[in-house]
Amino acid sequence: MSTNNGQHGLSPALTDERLENLRSAYEEKVIVAARRTVRVTTYVLASSVAERRADQEIIEDDVRRRGWKLALSSFWDFGQAPPVTDRTGFGEASRYAAQGFAHGIVAIGRQAITTDNAAYEELLHFLGSRGVFLAYLPGPAT
Repeated sequence: MSTNNGQHGLSPALTDERLENLRSAYEEKVIVAARRTVRVTTYVLASSVAERRADQEIIEDDVRRRGWKLALSSFWDFGQAPPVTDRTGFGEASRYAAQGFAHGIVAIGRQAITTDNAAYEELLHFLGSRGVFLAYLPGPAT
């Protein structure tokens, strides 16, 4: 069901739930296919070096709690970022993972990636088709 502007005619809560289910399904599929320790890279969108360091530490702690291994490289973008497709750091993280150096990309929450539902869905399919998942910290920020 679409509206005249091409957006799904679902309530925001249902759209968010559908997209989270899609994200989760790709995560599960990639983890099952990994058949070994899951390796992830991190991505941070920050307005300062101090914020980047703090977020990086929080993400790394969560990754360890999940029993995943951190890849050798991490990625970030500073400031008010342009659309996710135009971000250097996120693009590098995506290429790095798609080349087989990581199974997934972990960020603080979805808002660090994009709040645009159509772009987010397209990104999930793009990464998923390359055997890469997105993951976020548990809690309300996801």
